[in-house]
Amino acid sequence: MVSQVTRGIKISVSTSFEGTYFKNYKIQFAFSYEITIENHGKDSVQLNTRHWEIFDSLNDIEIVDGEGVIGKKPVLKPGEKHTYSSGCLLASPFGAMRGYFSMVNFTTTRTFKVIVPTFRLSAPFALN
Repeated sequence: MVSQVTRGIKISVSTSFEGTYFKNYKIQFAFSYEITIENHGKDSVQLNTRHWEIFDSLNDIEIVDGEGVIGKKPVLKPGEKHTYSSGCLLASPFGAMRGYFSMVNFTTTRTFKVIVPTFRLSAPFALN
């Protein structure tokens, strides 16, 4: 598990290898990840958008931007947390993801970025 705190918001990520699949006549390696967002600050915040950079050892970097996470824009009061799960497919058994969440502070009305630390995606059978 990797974790990072940005402006009082702690992001923790754990990953799992889910298996291999064939898609469009190519093998794909499926990974899942679970992200926990914890508000350690003194103000309520809301997650509005996400930005991902997905690194695949056999492909170019894929950039993904979107609203919220899994269809939600969670509001976190001080001391609250939100956990969600998602996943991605890679062309190789090795990769990584990193990114940020754009959040708004309800007290100051300012938008700020919360860093999602780089987390590795690796199939256990491919490791030394």
